[in-house]
Amino acid sequence: MTTTESQPTQTIASLARAHLAGASSPVDALERCIASIERLDPILGAWQALYLDEARQAAAGAEQALRSGHRIGPFQGVPFALKDIVDLEGRVTTGGSAAMRDRISPTTATIAKRLLAAGGVLVGKTKTVELALGGWGTNEHMGTPRNPWDAEVHRAPGGSSSGSGVAVASRMVPCAIGTDTGGSVRLPAALCGIVGLKVTEGLLPTDGIIPLSHTLDTPGPIVTTVEDAALFFDVLTGRAQPLVDDDWRRGAGLYDALGRGVSGLRLGVLDDAERSVCEPEVLTAYDRALDALADLGAELSVFTTPLPFDEMREATFVLVTAEAYAHHGHLFGDPAAQLDSAVRVRALPGRGHSAVDYVRAGLRRASDQQAFLHALGRLDALLTPTTPMVAPPVEGIDESITPAHFTRAGNYLGLCGLSLPIGLTPAGLPTSLQIMGRPHAESMALRIGSAFEAARGPLPLPPLS
Repeated sequence: MTTTESQPTQTIASLARAHLAGASSPVDALERCIASIERLDPILGAWQALYLDEARQAAAGAEQALRSGHRIGPFQGVPFALKDIVDLEGRVTTGGSAAMRDRISPTTATIAKRLLAAGGVLVGKTKTVELALGGWGTNEHMGTPRNPWDAEVHRAPGGSSSGSGVAVASRMVPCAIGTDTGGSVRLPAALCGIVGLKVTEGLLPTDGIIPLSHTLDTPGPIVTTVEDAALFFDVLTGRAQPLVDDDWRRGAGLYDALGRGVSGLRLGVLDDAERSVCEPEVLTAYDRALDALADLGAELSVFTTPLPFDEMREATFVLVTAEAYAHHGHLFGDPAAQLDSAVRVRALPGRGHSAVDYVRAGLRRASDQQAFLHALGRLDALLTPTTPMVAPPVEGIDESITPAHFTRAGNYLGLCGLSLPIGLTPAGLPTSLQIMGRPHAESMALRIGSAFEAARGPLPLPPLS
C-alpha cells in the first residue's frame, strides 16, 4: 500500500522538532507559508483574508521567546488558519456571506484565544460555504476554492470548511480550523486527501463561532497527519504539554494511544446495503484499508445500523434547518439579501417547522443515540468511507445531493470521527476512511488512524502544492 513520495516537512510535529533543535524558526516557517500562498492562492482561492503583517510580528516574537528558552508547547511558532466563521474581535468575519461582508466581530472565539495563547501564528481566514450550510464547498458570491488534486479541472473541495481544506492540502499552512455540523471538517479532509477530526459534541467551546446548528456544531482540526490531529486537538482542548525535549508524547496521555496499534481491536464494517451507495473506486479503496487493518490484527465484523445512514442523514434535517433559521432567518427570509441560491433553498424549510416538530426531533435523536450505541456493543469503532464518491467537477454539481451520507450520522449521534486518506484512484483523486468512535473516544479513533497511516505509508503531494 505504500506509495513513493516524501512526507511534507512542514507539519506541526516537524516544526516543533525543528524549532526545538534550532534547525528552523517560526520566521522561516511563516515565510515558507507566505511564499506558497503567493504562488498558489491566485489559482486555488482558499483565503478570505490574510494578516501577514501581524503574522510576521507574531512569528518574530515566537522566535525570540524560543531563543530565550521560553517554551510554551509544540504549537509555538506554528502558522495556522481560521475558517471565516470564527470571530476575532475587531476583524471582519463574513461567515462566507456577501450579505455580511462588513460584519465586525464583537469578540474573539475561545478556540482562537487558545491557539494564540499556545504560541500559534495566525496567517488569516479561509473561505467557507455561506453560513456553513453545504457539503460540496461551493460559494456563489464569495468564491469556491479549487481542489488541489486536479490541475486541469476545477473540482469540489468539500465543505463547508472548503478554504481550510484546500489551504492545508496544498501546504499553504500546516493546519487550520474547520467546523463540523454534518461533516464539514471531514468532507474537505476527504475530498482534499488530508486528515480531519470531528470531536465529540460539546467538547470544544463554540462561543465566538457564527452558529449554524448550535446543537450539532463542533470545531475541529484539519491537518495532514494523524499525529498533527492529536497535537492540534490537545491545543484546542487546552491540554497541550510544554516542550521539554524532542519527545512531547512523554506523559501526554493522548499520544500514548498513537503507537499502540490495532491488534485485538473489534471494528465494525459496512453491510452490503450501505456499500451499495458508494462509487466502485471508493469501495476498492475502502476494502484495501480494511485489509490493511486486518493484517495489523484488527478483528472486523459486519455492522448493520439500527437506523440506516440515509435516515440518520434526513433526521438531522429538522434540527439543522430550524436552528439555522432561528439564527439567520433575517437573511434567509429576505428576498433582497445577496445569498447563495443553493444555501437559501436548504435553509428555507426551517421557517416552517413548528415547536412540536423541533421537540420531537430532539427526542427522537436521544432515542436513536441510545439505540445506536447499544447496537455497537463491544465494537471499538465503526469504519466507513468518509464520502461515497471522489471529488466531482464543480461545474454540474447537483446541489440537491450531498456527499455527507456517512458523516451526518456522527453529528446526529454525538460521536467523534476521524477522516484520513486511503490513497489515490487511478485518476489521481483522493479516497478516504472514516473512523467513527463513541463519544469522548477521540484517542481510540486516533489510535486506529495512526496504525493505518503507518501501514499505508506516505502519499504523493497534490499537483497544486
